[in-house]
Amino acid sequence: MSTAVSRVVVVGGGLGGLAAATRLAKLGHQVALIEAREHVGGALVPVEQEGYAWDGGPRATLLPAALRDLFRKTGRPLEKELGADLEPLAVIREHRFADNTSVALPGGSRAGQIAAFDALGPGLGEAWAEHVDLYGPVWEVLRRHYVEVPWDPAAPKGAAPRDLTRLLDLRETLHKRLRRDFRDERLALVAGHPAVADGHDLRNVPSWVGVDRYLEQCFGAWRPAEGMGRVAELLGARLLTRKVTVLTGTTALDVVVRAGRAVAVRTDAGEVDADHVVLAIDPRRLPSLAPLVERTMPAIPPVMTHVGLTGPVPELDHEVVLHADPLIVLRPGTRAPEGGTAWTVLGRGKIAEDLLTALARHRYDVRDQVVTRVDLTPRELVEQWGGSPHGVLWQGRGTVRRRLGPTTPIDGLLMAGAHGAPGAGVPFATQSGALVAEIIGKA
Repeated sequence: MSTAVSRVVVVGGGLGGLAAATRLAKLGHQVALIEAREHVGGALVPVEQEGYAWDGGPRATLLPAALRDLFRKTGRPLEKELGADLEPLAVIREHRFADNTSVALPGGSRAGQIAAFDALGPGLGEAWAEHVDLYGPVWEVLRRHYVEVPWDPAAPKGAAPRDLTRLLDLRETLHKRLRRDFRDERLALVAGHPAVADGHDLRNVPSWVGVDRYLEQCFGAWRPAEGMGRVAELLGARLLTRKVTVLTGTTALDVVVRAGRAVAVRTDAGEVDADHVVLAIDPRRLPSLAPLVERTMPAIPPVMTHVGLTGPVPELDHEVVLHADPLIVLRPGTRAPEGGTAWTVLGRGKIAEDLLTALARHRYDVRDQVVTRVDLTPRELVEQWGGSPHGVLWQGRGTVRRRLGPTTPIDGLLMAGAHGAPGAGVPFATQSGALVAEIIGKA
């Protein structure tokens, strides 16, 4: 724990970097944030074109408590900033299957989820509930020992709590767990979808990663009415309130390490000295850090197409998942001119044709109604965001000990953001900033 004012340089202005910078500045440190783009926000920054707007990355968040804690401990509470605009989603996502059946998955309600699956067939609701219930104890272990406290993957096994060690060392994969728990393939598709949507192969994902289904059932999903970009705007303003030096349009070229300690960040505008460096981008982008993650890979984003439509189109109040090859996910946009509709189309799998052509096979043929569109490849998304917001690719249970964050083998260098978070998504990226702040401590 620090007892003096430190110079902290945060590299990366995505959610994890913003969370770390604002918390550390509130703790009294001199904080500079380096961001290669001309604005902060990372994957939260919306895409806008011809009067239409779309969320650039995640549409909603589980565990809004993570964001609420960040805002409360760095300034005005989130409720004061957003008012009533942080709204729970009645339906987290709707899943449509090859046999023309579908299920709309509600959040924050065990009874609601049981009823939704019972509509697919007798006994399916109880099978789903029994599966989700198994993750209650898992969440308690993860929350107490992994999510809410700094965890060092390089520490000797005996240094970690036994229940956490037993959990992280489980050989069971999520693929195996789903095949064991469900006879109906549709339930397995729903349970495995979030990991698949993040780019993972379920045969390489530890079974405990399925804890997100428990979080969805207990806490639901929440979304700012104006889109997640509004959260980025508010955090950008908070940087100024907390007197963080923001260096946008500045590219970090490497971390300067002397005698085994990070002492500065080398940028295209010169070196920025530091007592602590917080890295909130993919470490593969910096030569001196790339060897630390050579045994891991990033989880690749999907193909993404934002479309602005005109005229009558099917109503889309929530995310719709079309289980086929390619897997297609439809999301409503955040803004459209009068008479228009904004959609985001995501694709994973064998994509050998235009996404809208593939979408048309599912009775969503809007090709003649496109006013404007923005097509983004996985590579383009990674370049825009400074890394993948889906974090590290699961390559078996050993991945959890090979990933960095919040600590690293280099003294004075900490990790936040998707590549240094204890999980993927908004709540875990947000929490990564809290873990970094806890390690550096109050000035």
